[in-house]
Order: sequence, then structure tokens, then C-alpha cells
Amino acid sequence: MTEPFFEEPDPEEVDGDQQDLADRLSLRRVAGMSTQLADISEVEYRELQLERVVLVGVWTGSNDHDIDYAMAELKLLAETAGSEVLEGLVQKRKAPDPATFIGRGKVDEVRQVVIATGADTVICDGELEPAQLRNLEDKVGVKVIDRTALILDIFAQHAKSAEGKAQVEMAQLQYLRQRLRGWGGNLSRQAGGRAAAGAGIGGRGPGETKIETDRRRIKTRIAILRRRLRDLDSVRETTRSQRARNRIPSAAIVGYTNAGKSSLLNRLTGAGVLVEDALFATLDPTTRRSQTTDGRVFTLTDTVGFIRHLPHDLVEAFRSTLEESVLADLLLHVVDGSDPDPFGQVTAVRTVLNDIGAAQVPEQLVINKIDAADPDMLMALRGRFPEALFISARTGEGMVELRARMEERLPRPEVEVHALVPYDRGDLINKIHTSGEFVSSDHTEHGTRVVARVNADLAGELARYAIDADT
Repeated sequence: MTEPFFEEPDPEEVDGDQQDLADRLSLRRVAGMSTQLADISEVEYRELQLERVVLVGVWTGSNDHDIDYAMAELKLLAETAGSEVLEGLVQKRKAPDPATFIGRGKVDEVRQVVIATGADTVICDGELEPAQLRNLEDKVGVKVIDRTALILDIFAQHAKSAEGKAQVEMAQLQYLRQRLRGWGGNLSRQAGGRAAAGAGIGGRGPGETKIETDRRRIKTRIAILRRRLRDLDSVRETTRSQRARNRIPSAAIVGYTNAGKSSLLNRLTGAGVLVEDALFATLDPTTRRSQTTDGRVFTLTDTVGFIRHLPHDLVEAFRSTLEESVLADLLLHVVDGSDPDPFGQVTAVRTVLNDIGAAQVPEQLVINKIDAADPDMLMALRGRFPEALFISARTGEGMVELRARMEERLPRPEVEVHALVPYDRGDLINKIHTSGEFVSSDHTEHGTRVVARVNADLAGELARYAIDADT
């Protein structure tokens, strides 16, 4: 029997060499080179110029703590995207203003803050309508983006695989298509006849504006990306069908962004996935093959992180990736126990799971980062979620209980067989090791006498060697 996946790795090597993280940090260092007005040859004398932003939020609820959590999260998103947060403004009102999101008076206040701080961008905590974006930019005088555009920008920075890049690009184009703006000549018509360099017959008429041309090109590009993603989906579907054919159970790690999902995968399997204390550090799902203590093989998949109000375009674009959660036999729902609002994380993740059709998949709640969590918060979590397991993926605390719970909750083979397998059919013994569960085995002069639980297909192969249970 091969060694089970439960062996504790060296705490210093649990995350591997993290070369991807080193590459990402090295790229960040040179990101500000082009912002220097003077050409300086020595890198040591260059300054990293971050985008200077002001955060704006509208709160329609009654709990003041919730808006504090929302603005703190928006600040982390802005910093992850590569900006310096200068100021944050919040307005309480019954509903966002339909024209400017924050109302006329607040727009003037934001304008004054932008002038005083020298900010070059305003980030709004919400998904703004095209008219709201246009009106705000006209009145504030600097670039305005919303929460959706901010998250899309982070995804664009962190996508690595061909599938991830295509998914992010499609989500960005779907978002941009409804928010194109015409400036001056962009609204002019593509004229026909002699005015259009002698295009002649067939070229006359009103033509189309530049903005209409842009929309058409975006629509064409989205169609190309959909076809590309369908081709990539077929590869993913082939892999899934092979696992299903071999009856290999699967577990998926889901949870809020930066809850420690990649660290948990590294701790359980030694995958060496990139780990960084940042939002949406990893986007591409990683699947690793593992074993239980009794030799059963299963797969463990790290999925993309969730967040409050995850943009609808992203959910649609990443649907094929998120299907890993829908088709799993068990969900490890990881929660950051050190977060100020872990209860909000649980609600947000379960909302997304419900949206993608994974609400019915068995779930095991895992409270992570207990080494950094407040004891009072951990006590509150234990009272609210008595079935949850409390672990630290960094220190390894609680991992034995988690592994035992996984082994207990993963599906077991349903058919019990009694067989005398000849020694020349070692392939059947290997299949029992891989996809079944031994109850007992004994070597006799005629072969290996086994009692095992296996799937229906393997039970059919073993039927010719079946013996009576009392023999």
C-alpha cells in the first residue's frame, strides 16, 4: 500500500518554494518605473508610483459595523490592485442616488477631497450604472470606477492560465460593452459615397458611429472567447468523466478570498500552490490526487475565492471552473477565523454556492487561522457552528481531526464482495486498493482471499472469483 497523504510535511516546506510569489513580487517592484518623469537608469533610485484613490460608499442598512467591514474590504481590494488609499467617505441614505450614486451634496464634498488630497481615482463601493459613472466623472473631474471594475482589474493581474485569462477577458468585455462612452469624433458617422474615399455604390448611407463599431468588435471578441472556453471546457469535462468512470471521490475547497484555501491544500497534499496574504491571490483551480489512511484515492481541488457581491459577469465567466464545487462529493468551506466578520464570510460564500447550484453538496465548515484569531470570536463561532472544525493551516493545529472528518464524510464503496483472487490477477487487488476499501485480506495457497467494499463496476469484475461468505 502506498503511503497515505496524512503524513505531516515539514512546517518550513509546506508551501513549497513559492516561485510564483517571488515572480509576482519582482514584477510589482518594476511596475512604477514608467511613472517617473525623468529617465533614471539605476533601479534603486526609482520610486514606485501607486495610484492615489479616494473610497466612496453608500450605506442603506442600519448596522454601522457592516459599513465599516465593507469599507475595510474595499480598502484591501484597492491596495491589492496597486493603489494608495488616501481617504474614505460614507453616506447613509435609503437608496443610492439614481443620477450620481451619492447625491449632489456629497459629490461636491468628494470633489473637494479629491482636490485636497491630489487623488487621481475615485472608487465606489457598488456596481454603478453607466449614467452614474458618467455623471460622477463629469462632476468630480477624475477617473471613477466601481467595485466590479476593481475586482475585474485584480483578476486580470492574477490570471495565469489560458483558461483564466480568457474568463477574465470575457467578463471585462461584458462589463465594458454597456459602459462605452463616445468622445468627440467617436460619435461621428462612417460616411459613405465620395466622402468615404470613394467607396462608391454600397458605401453610401448613414453608416455607423465609432462607438457602434467598438460595440460590434467587443461582441465579436466575446463570441471568440466563448468558443475558446467551450474548447477548454471539453478538456476539463474529459478529466471529470475519467474520475467519474473510475469512481474516484472528490472534495473541493471553497471559501472567502484570503481565507487560507491554498495554504490548506498545500498542508494536505504538498501542492506548492502560491500563497500570499492578499485578496484573490490565486484564481486558477488546482487539483491534486490524495489518499486516505485505508488507501482510498480521492481528489482535492482548490477553487477561486468568493467575496461579497461577487460580480455577476465573473460568476458567468468562471461557471466552468465553479462547477468543480457543484460536482464535488464534499465541500471544505474554509472561513478566516481572524477576520473581523467571519459570520458575514459564511453568508457570502453560501450565497454564491446557492447561485451556482452547489447548495445541496455536503459541506464541512472549517475555521482557519485560529493561531491569529481572537479567543472571544472563536468562542462565538463555536457556539454558532458547533459542527465546525477549528484548524491552522500554517501551524498544522487541528489537521488530524480534519483528515479524520474528511475520511468519514467522503463516499465509501457501496458493494461488499467476498472473493478468492488468483495471484496472477494482481491488477484486481490494485483496483481494490485504489478505488475500494479492504475489510480483510488473507493469502492462501490458491490466491488472496479478500473481503472488500467496492463500486458496482469492480464488483462485476470480481464476480467470477466470488466465494461464499462462510467459506
